Amino acid sequence: MDYLRIQGPTKLSGTVTISGAKNAALPLITLTLLAHNKVTLTNTPEVADIKTLLKLLENLGATQTLKNHVLELDTSTVSHTMANYDIVKTMRASILVLGPLLARFGHCEVSLPGGCAIGQRPIDLHLKALEQMGAQITIHAGYVNAIAPKGLQGAHIIFDKITVTGTANIVMAAALAHGKTVLVNCAKEPEVVQLCEILRDSGIDITGIGTSELTIIGTGGKTIDMVDFEIIPDRIEAGTYLCAGAITNSTITLEKVRPDHLDAVTSKLEQMGCTVDTDSEKMTMTIHPAAELKHVELITQEYPAFPTDMQAQFLALATLAKGTSIIEERLFENRFMHVSELQRLGADIRLNGHTATVIGESPLFGADVMATDLRASSALVLAAMAAEGTTNVHRIYHLDRGYENLEQKLRALGAKIERLKE
Repeated sequence: MDYLRIQGPTKLSGTVTISGAKNAALPLITLTLLAHNKVTLTNTPEVADIKTLLKLLENLGATQTLKNHVLELDTSTVSHTMANYDIVKTMRASILVLGPLLARFGHCEVSLPGGCAIGQRPIDLHLKALEQMGAQITIHAGYVNAIAPKGLQGAHIIFDKITVTGTANIVMAAALAHGKTVLVNCAKEPEVVQLCEILRDSGIDITGIGTSELTIIGTGGKTIDMVDFEIIPDRIEAGTYLCAGAITNSTITLEKVRPDHLDAVTSKLEQMGCTVDTDSEKMTMTIHPAAELKHVELITQEYPAFPTDMQAQFLALATLAKGTSIIEERLFENRFMHVSELQRLGADIRLNGHTATVIGESPLFGADVMATDLRASSALVLAAMAAEGTTNVHRIYHLDRGYENLEQKLRALGAKIERLKE
C-alpha cells in the first residue's frame, strides 16, 4: 500500500494545470448508455473512480479506450444489465447506471452502492422518482431490481431534498422516457448542468438548465446520437490548489480552470485575507497569500453555496488563521473524521455535532496520519505542507480516487513530497 511522505514547512510557486472534473465525468460516462454511437470524451481525468466505472461498463458489454485523457466509449454493444457488487461496492457513483439502463432496456439489476465513509447517502430519492415514472422496484439480496415493462413514463417529480446523483440519474432516465417529465428541486451543480447541456446538444428537448426546475421531453425509448464533448475542469481540485497556495503562504497560478464555478470558494479565501485574480477568458486563477490569515465562518450547502467537498481543506487552512473559525457541515453527518488526524499534527479543533470550532495559530508538527475519505486526505496533505518536520499520510488510495497526479503536481510547485510503499 502506498503512502505520501511530506517535508514541511514548504513554499510553493509556479503554475498547475487542473484536470477534468471527476464528479462531472462519472455521470457523463454513464450518459453514453443512452447513445447508439461511439462517443469521444476529452479532458477525462485518469483517476481510480473513472477506471472503476469503465470496468463496470465493460462488464455490461461496452468497449472503451482511455489514453492521454481522451476516452473513446461505445455502449451500443451493451447486452448485460446487471451491475454486480464486486465493482459497485467500491464506488457509490456506480448507482448512476440505474437510470440509463432501466430507460434503455426496461429492466436492470444494480447492486446497492458503496464508496466513502462520510455518511449516509441513500438512494431512496432515485428509487421513488423511478417508481413515479412507472418502474416496479424491489430490493433483494443487496440488489435493486427494476423493471419497466412498458418503458418509463414522463412524470411530475418533486425531490424531497436536493440530490446531485439523484438529479443526474432521473434526468438520464427521463431522456428516453415516454412523454414529458418535470423535475422540481433539482441540483444546480456545474456537473449536472453539463449533463443537461450535452443531452440538449444531442437532440433532447430539455429546458430549465441551470435552474432548480427541469422539463424534459423523452424519446419514447429510442437511443440518441450523442455529440462528442470536453469534460469541465474540476472545481474541487482547483479549490484544493487554491488552499495549497493559501496554507503555504505562496503565490500560485491555476490553468484550465472555470473561475465562475468557484465563486463561493474564492469569496471565503478573500474573507481570510487572500487575493485571487481571475481571467475567465484565459481560464486562469492566481492566488496571492494573505498578509495575515484571518479566521472564517462557513456553512456547507448545495451549489452555488460553499461545497462540502471543500470543507476539509478549509478546516486545515483555518488551523493557521488568526482567531477562531466556525465550520458547519450540513450535508454529511460523518464528514469530520479528518479532525482527529489534524489534531495529531497539533491542530486545536473542538467538535460539537455538525460544527467544528478551530482555534487558529496552533503550530503544526509532522506526524503519521491516516486518510479517511477522499477530501480528508487532501486536507492532510495541505496541513503537512505547513507543518514542521515530516508527515506520512497513509491510506492514500482515497486520494487516488479523485486527484490525478497530486504529488507530481505539488512537487512541480516546489513541495517536498514523495510516494512510498508501506
